[in-house]
Amino acid sequence: MLPLAIESLSIRAFRNLTRVDLELGPRFNVVSGDNGQGKTNLLEAVYVVATSRSFRTSRLGDLVETGSETASIRARMREGTMEREQSVGVRAGVRAVRIDGKRPSTLAAYAVRTPTVAFHPGIVALSAGSGADRRKLLDRVALYHLPASLAEAEAYARALRARQRVLESRGASAADLDDWEALIVHHGLALSEARETAASLLGPAAERAFAGIGPAGLSLTVAYAGNAPRDPAAFRALLAQSRTRDRARGSATSGPHRDDLALALGGRAVRGMASQGQHRAVVLSLELAEIEVIARARGVYPLLLLDEVSSELDRARTAALFAALSGQRGQVLLTTTRPELIETGALSCAEERRDFMVVGGRVLPA
Repeated sequence: MLPLAIESLSIRAFRNLTRVDLELGPRFNVVSGDNGQGKTNLLEAVYVVATSRSFRTSRLGDLVETGSETASIRARMREGTMEREQSVGVRAGVRAVRIDGKRPSTLAAYAVRTPTVAFHPGIVALSAGSGADRRKLLDRVALYHLPASLAEAEAYARALRARQRVLESRGASAADLDDWEALIVHHGLALSEARETAASLLGPAAERAFAGIGPAGLSLTVAYAGNAPRDPAAFRALLAQSRTRDRARGSATSGPHRDDLALALGGRAVRGMASQGQHRAVVLSLELAEIEVIARARGVYPLLLLDEVSSELDRARTAALFAALSGQRGQVLLTTTRPELIETGALSCAEERRDFMVVGGRVLPA
């Protein structure tokens, strides 16, 4: 695996980070500070410049500092012996992304250049919440194996919204519903195929990870749970039959927008039966699996962002996470209110660990 790291980072008017310039270390970067000072904002800025998206919101306007018109993040990346500059600017709800000053062909092409995995408090929804976060996980993994899956997902969502507008405005007998449903089937089946591929890669890796960090005698199983017929004619027929019901419900009752990743412990569904500790072990297993699968696909270790991980994982799971990370050479940025509790062990030497403090949106060497 090639080493991948952000060497320098420049942030302007991003949330409460008015002006930040940092030189990061190639391994562990520990960011400490009280709550509400901007630690998570810093990790979010890194995620945005790496992927063009936020792990906290889909509203681009939220990223711009109050009173400013434009937010920008610029990073100098090193991948092996090669350097590149990536930048993201946000203005009036529109983002502009560049690699070495040039616009990439697609957002997907930008996103896969610097693979990044974020572990944040909301990530517990991977096992305990609705299927939305699990679908996002599948889509992130699919992007590295089938880059066109992002465009398929966007086209599917557009067709789905258009069909619903027609249903609500002109009823279940509108002539153009057949065309919209044909598009839903075309893009939906492509999306389902991409997610099934992602699940087939992610599942075994997560199951192996859980075997090492989960409770003794308990096994995790992970499987793709699609929500649409795989036969195009059957899918179209189902959509046609569901028009009246979908109009009343306000959304389509069948399709990949209702896909899930089925998680079970000892043959029983994780949701509703797992203990808090078991949920944490499942989530950590899925995140470690995401790192492994993306690393194999890209040939580099993803950047890993850990936001207050010690508040979401118990001591045993936190130790398991750092033990897993010690075996790879990826760059890690983590936040904490208690930097003295971050046990990076042998990685505490100057070349391996670098400490920062965030105070009121300013990032200082600690």
